[in-house]
Amino acid sequence: MLMLRPDQQRGFRDFGWLQARHTFSFGSYNDPAHMGYRTLRVINEDRVAPGQGFDTHPHRNMEIITYVVEGRLAHKDSTGGAGEIRPGQVQWMSAGSGVHHSEFNPDASNPLHLLQIWIIPDKGGYEPAYGQLDLPTGHGLHVAASPHGRAGGVPIRQDATLLVGRFGERQAADIPLAPGRGAWVQLIRGELSVMGQKLLAGDGAAIEGEPLVGLRAGSGAEFLYFDLA
Repeated sequence: MLMLRPDQQRGFRDFGWLQARHTFSFGSYNDPAHMGYRTLRVINEDRVAPGQGFDTHPHRNMEIITYVVEGRLAHKDSTGGAGEIRPGQVQWMSAGSGVHHSEFNPDASNPLHLLQIWIIPDKGGYEPAYGQLDLPTGHGLHVAASPHGRAGGVPIRQDATLLVGRFGERQAADIPLAPGRGAWVQLIRGELSVMGQKLLAGDGAAIEGEPLVGLRAGSGAEFLYFDLA
């Protein structure tokens, strides 16, 4: 079974310096019909103007993963975590018992395009933590996050795995989906067929009750793939 979440139905907010699209209910975008999927609570696709960003603000009890599509992101948090991430890198912040952080586009000329993901942890009160990861270059499926890092990627505190997919023209994969688990595919750019359903940039889809999730790229595709308990 596949449930499609089209790009055009996502929430949208234009703040001038920030254009944000929300797959699930977030902030002033209140959508009781789309409050998340399993432990996946937030997928925000943000475009941040040059020299702009989010001032220091708090989080707690959330696994926050940021994937940069284009541009640069500068980060600082109250644990001492700091860095700058670029395309091909993943940033992880486990807010745990409480953390303050800021995010900023340090480029004076070029916009920043990113996806930020929130995953609910398996319990509250963890010690806050921070990390960055360089993903392999080239086409394929790359582990960006996994439960406590056991399968590679950043070590999120939940039974969830995030893959970053970069497919060339007509590249395909069939990903096993264990009984009782669900998958979410979020297409960033390109064209991707998921279980025979064509997705365009910004579209998302949930898949359940299938032994395999069939993915087929058209002219090429970049996407996120979540395997969730």
